[in-house]
Amino acid sequence: MRGSVDGNDATRPTGGSMAGNIADFLGNHLTRPDRVLYRHFVADAWRDVTAGELAVAVSRWQAAFRREGLASGDRIALCVRNGVDWVAIDLAALGLQLVVVPLFVDDTVGSVAWCVADADVRLLVVDSARLAAGLARPDAGVALPPVVVMRGDGGANAGAGAGVTPADRFLPGSGGDVEIRPCAAGTLATICYTSGTAGRPKGVMLSHGNVIANVTACRETGMARSDDVFLSMLPLSHMFERTGGYYLPLALGARVVFVRGIAHVAADLATQAPTVVFAVPRILERLKAGIDKSLSASTAKRMLFRACVERGWRVANGRASLADRALHPALQALVARPIHARLGGRLRLAVVGGAPLDPLLARIFIGLGLTVLQGYGMTEASPVVSVNVEGDNDPESVGPPLPGVEVRLGTAGELLVRGGNVMQGYWRNPEATRDAIDGEGWLRTGDLAEIRDGRIYIRGRVKDILVLSNGEKLSPHDIELAILRDPVFEQVMLIGEGRPFLVLLAVSREADEQALVRRANEQLKIHPRWIRVRRVVVSKEPWSVESGLATPTLKLKRPRVVEFFKDRIDAIYDAAS
Repeated sequence: MRGSVDGNDATRPTGGSMAGNIADFLGNHLTRPDRVLYRHFVADAWRDVTAGELAVAVSRWQAAFRREGLASGDRIALCVRNGVDWVAIDLAALGLQLVVVPLFVDDTVGSVAWCVADADVRLLVVDSARLAAGLARPDAGVALPPVVVMRGDGGANAGAGAGVTPADRFLPGSGGDVEIRPCAAGTLATICYTSGTAGRPKGVMLSHGNVIANVTACRETGMARSDDVFLSMLPLSHMFERTGGYYLPLALGARVVFVRGIAHVAADLATQAPTVVFAVPRILERLKAGIDKSLSASTAKRMLFRACVERGWRVANGRASLADRALHPALQALVARPIHARLGGRLRLAVVGGAPLDPLLARIFIGLGLTVLQGYGMTEASPVVSVNVEGDNDPESVGPPLPGVEVRLGTAGELLVRGGNVMQGYWRNPEATRDAIDGEGWLRTGDLAEIRDGRIYIRGRVKDILVLSNGEKLSPHDIELAILRDPVFEQVMLIGEGRPFLVLLAVSREADEQALVRRANEQLKIHPRWIRVRRVVVSKEPWSVESGLATPTLKLKRPRVVEFFKDRIDAIYDAAS
């Protein structure tokens, strides 16, 4: 049964109802210890990891946690790169009813330190001695709990220091059986800090019941199967990857391959031949850029590519003519098959979320024979709210709500969500919790939406509406997405609140402002004539985590970007006044 698009009879799970423990996803496989669950690259070779081997690692971490005196409800922070270690630590903690606080390895030291302090963490596991040393600096501003370092950064004493223990010394030689304690639905499982685009991050409290409800609903869509091979490339500290790329395949018994790193994604796709990936739009954009580069020297190739995509799209949507059906197999063999080979040859499904996906980009890959399903969610919803499904896929939408999830429109068209996946609230922040969830359990998403034929269409952010000084209003979301269709633009952001015209902030290798203005407006022809960019402030340096202009999930910290370019923005508007 699909989720409801309206209604008032659903209730959130009560704290007393039994939901099981997230670690049961592993426990269910322990009767088949030889089942391969993971594959990772260690000691210069790919290696499979079975359920039994994972259970040994989990039991060792649990023995160490007990020795340290950690009790149910204590928080442990996990700032480690994706891999089997991340999974083992997470499952070990959850099995003992500890609360996992996942942190981004690539985040700033200051942000990591703030979250550790805010969550009152009892134990911190970090990826490297270098990160531990950065957190220990006086200017980090936090009194660290005991720290475990997964790997040294060179030297015999790497990772040594007051309160810092290398993992190989922290873990006992054996741990016994895996312990999985039964949980009520409301038992706190994790505190996930939001990306903090406009201020300090907030700690989203998700229970075992929240996460299990979301995984169960995702399974009911049929998007993934037990014989699938997932390629894990997004950080597990992000709930999109944690639920979709970790808990879901573990619940199914599907295999997960961890990429060696972002620089190796293309190679690992080709050699590991996954069937499913959970991705952000940027990954598809990079794949498309690679395709464009390979076609750039040949007009004939570009024409064939365009014909393959257009006919393939019509075939996929049941709108094919006789000519489409006749030519489609040959075009797929000539054009699409080599592209699929670069993706491993077996990739059947890409589930895309985390940011808006350009529908034109989705249509290109669908036309090439790859099913691209756009979904929608937020950390506060564990995180998936809706997703398209195979056979009923509209790339313009983010799909229908998951089974058991209710959605409706609130004031001014804001999307509201209710269900067992909705968070308990924000950690030690009752005021923010009251602002986010009303008395009937409806979560305010902050996104403007339209609901049509059971599908959700995101139309922008409630607080992101730009109002020009002439009274014209626009959502920058759609305009920025349109401009990014031109590959000359790497990152963009519109400015114009209370101003007489629009200015575009952009990261681009193209330095000619007039050329950038022209190319930006070329993408805006379908929009009203007054929606045009007058000037461009261009930067060649990306807006990154390191510069403080982006979050670890690559969301722009818009107020900081504006502040960074304030002098140049003011100069443009002052000159026009």
